[in-house]
Amino acid sequence: ILVIVETISLFIQPIALAVRLTANVTAGHLLIHLIGGATLALINISTATALITFTILVLLTILEFTVALIQAYVFTLLVSLYLHDNT
Repeated sequence: ILVIVETISLFIQPIALAVRLTANVTAGHLLIHLIGGATLALINISTATALITFTILVLLTILEFTVALIQAYVFTLLVSLYLHDNT
């Protein structure tokens, strides 16, 4: 029974990694999309408010780029650890 548990564990590790990465990327893209839409809607209503939301959008984009670099590092690290455990 231990072999079955270990086999299931080996299959679940990459799936859990993929779900985590997908959730992080999707959340960031959704937030950028929502704030971008709000910026476009506010251009006609209030230019000053649209400028503030655009600034937030630019800062969020920089944050997303940083998060993407960290996610790439974590993904590479975990894949190498998983492969090292299996050899």
